[in-house]
Amino acid sequence: MKISSLLVSQPKPTVDGNPYVALAEKMKLNVGFRQFIKVEGVSSKEFRSQHVNLPDFKAVVFTSKVGIDTYFKFAKEVKFKVPEDLLYYCSTEAVANYLQKYITFRKRKIFYGEKSVLELTDPIKRHLGENTLVVHSDVSSDEIPKFLDKLKVKHTEVVLYKTVSADLSDMKEEFGTYQVLVFFTPAGIRSLKENFPDWEQGEVKITAFGPSTHEEVKKLGYRLDIEAPTEECKSMTSALEKFITANNKKK
Repeated sequence: MKISSLLVSQPKPTVDGNPYVALAEKMKLNVGFRQFIKVEGVSSKEFRSQHVNLPDFKAVVFTSKVGIDTYFKFAKEVKFKVPEDLLYYCSTEAVANYLQKYITFRKRKIFYGEKSVLELTDPIKRHLGENTLVVHSDVSSDEIPKFLDKLKVKHTEVVLYKTVSADLSDMKEEFGTYQVLVFFTPAGIRSLKENFPDWEQGEVKITAFGPSTHEEVKKLGYRLDIEAPTEECKSMTSALEKFITANNKKK
């Protein structure tokens, strides 16, 4: 089967320079984009089950906007008035700026990194005695807790948002037109299974990024045709280009 189309499980790009669009133009492919997963706040029941008392914490770590939304939602639910002297450690400026939806910047102590909370060693060291709440998702890495452990910061983790499958029912017909499916997370693969439980892979190629995603493809009974990254192909697009070039030459 000569490959002429691929579906990338990411949102449609809104700016120029997307590598998948560039690959499609270079190789004369039809490329589609669709987010297979979405992030949403946990339920009140899920929050209560973690037995976290918001007033116990003098600092909070945020790495996403949905984490901020959910934190302030539960603060309101439990009638906790967020104090003006609460410390905020944010992963990026964009996340920090989102706090303005709930608080007045000039009255608060807000710190943020260029790309990560891991860049905030100095401000965190200045407030080592503050009990810190780490807000994260159900699939977060342990980078931030390990970072705080190293700094000897007392902290508690709480899951305030989670990754779930998006509803793809509107693209059942379109889905069948793609010859390569591109995935980046195990949750994306699970979404494929949940949305199209009777789908048979056949000649359709599945490509996945990262060991955990590779394993999920196999675990759910699909065939993994293209792996990334590899020693030769560090990016998903380079792995796709290599595979499609070799495949189409055979045809």
